[in-house]
Parts: sequence; C-alpha cells; structure tokens
Amino acid sequence: MAWFSEGLTLINCKIIGTQPLCYCKNLKLINCEMIDTDLSFEYSDVEADIKGNVVSIKNPKSGIITVDSVGEVIKKDSIMECVGNVIIRKK
Repeated sequence: MAWFSEGLTLINCKIIGTQPLCYCKNLKLINCEMIDTDLSFEYSDVEADIKGNVVSIKNPKSGIITVDSVGEVIKKDSIMECVGNVIIRKK
C-alpha cells in the first residue's frame, strides 16, 4: 500500500496487510491502526502515531514511529542509512 508516496497524510485509518508504506517521503500517520502488518515503513521518512500492535517495522529511513507495541523492529541488511526511531508508548 502507498509505496513511493510523497506528502501522504493518513488520519484515523486502518491499514491491513504485508509491507505497507515503504519508500515514502514526508509520510504522516495520525491515530492510525495497523492490523497484521509486517515489514512496514521500509526506507520511509515517517512521523507516525499508531494505536495497537505492529507485527514488524523494517529499516525506517528517518523520523519517529510511536506504537503501543511492536513484535519486531528490524534494522539490518539495509541498502541505505536508516536512522528512524521506534518508540513504544507507555501505558
């Protein structure tokens, strides 16, 4: 979903599926939910506020992804510098 998007903002969305939102520039997610999503945000510049769990987040290029929980953050085998951060929201 939405690979290579630029300037995309998603508000109150429910995202389902594998490898969403990769290679995006200036991506924003506000109060969104991700269901059964794995390998999310690969090589994306992203600011995200995600409610609930994300199965996996892989090599976010830059920005901050705030989630309630995440199964796995993958930071390896990158073809470019990836300095994006994942923050687990305190309950």
